[in-house]
Amino acid sequence: MDRIQLVSVLVAAILLLGVLELVRRRRLLERYAIGWLTAAFITLAFALWSNGLSWLAGKLGIIYAPNALFFMALGFIVLLLLHFSAAVSRLTDQSKILAQRLALLESRLGELEPREEGDEEPVAALAQNGSSPATSRSRGASASRSE
Repeated sequence: MDRIQLVSVLVAAILLLGVLELVRRRRLLERYAIGWLTAAFITLAFALWSNGLSWLAGKLGIIYAPNALFFMALGFIVLLLLHFSAAVSRLTDQSKILAQRLALLESRLGELEPREEGDEEPVAALAQNGSSPATSRSRGASASRSE
């Protein structure tokens, strides 16, 4: 095994162990680790199989074998960017939905809080009775109308 192959095997092994350690420490989610583990295994396979890159280049019609490595790296980066773009899109939608829910909850909380300083119905008492200020006010208004 020549020096460059030894260095390639060490780098691939370090990448593999690093990803496993990040997953173990819960710093990297399993769904993201799958891509990195795949890349580490492929790198390790090509580092151990010295003629593998030449074989792959021949199958892809690439004349200079190291260009096949750049082609694979570019493909991996494009897939990684696509995956993260989908994740960011999903998180953006979730953030928008959470902001809308927060606004609704704040609006409901504003309705439950006494509107005037002279209100004698605290929110806790209303919660125990199972009624809201709006329903108690409407009951009071309907009772005064019926009189």
